Amino acid sequence: MYLIVGLGNPGEKYDGTRHNLGFVVVNKLAADASWSLEKKFKAETCKTNNILLIKPQTYMNESGLAVKALVDFYKISASNIIIIHDDLDLPLGKIKIRKGGAAGGHHGVESVINNLKDDQFIRVRLGIGNLDSQRSEKGTEHVNIEHFVLESFLLLERSKAKTMIKNALKAVGLLLEDGLESAQNQYN
Repeated sequence: MYLIVGLGNPGEKYDGTRHNLGFVVVNKLAADASWSLEKKFKAETCKTNNILLIKPQTYMNESGLAVKALVDFYKISASNIIIIHDDLDLPLGKIKIRKGGAAGGHHGVESVINNLKDDQFIRVRLGIGNLDSQRSEKGTEHVNIEHFVLESFLLLERSKAKTMIKNALKAVGLLLEDGLESAQNQYN
């Protein structure tokens, strides 16, 4: 069984924000399937075939609690976990797929690593732009990271974001069908 985790924050307040790209992608992967709130797992879940899609309802910084509960219950190995999340270090629209390594400053990924005590899961990193690009666009020296990730994409960024989401869906499909190396070769 594969566990595909979209990282984000629950609640309408966060819909459409950069930080909720993981939720957007898993919602699209679920297509017409229905989600159910599983309080014991602290997550919304959707099971299709041999794939369990989840949206942790713990807020980003504690996403690992939900992932750990599901991993323990379903006995899923780290190599069968795919985490989809926004990435501040990648240019807007860029996708990078990797297995293992540090959290790179992403608190949701850090929570998953800390709770699983394992970093050998696959990450589908979705570039949301970086602070330098935002500083120049907004004509300011200081852009608050927390504010940046919790805001919606600017009008001129939406086309790139939409294309990236479509590519993320294809990348996950390729990961599941042909494996990590094939997906990395096409999307990294």
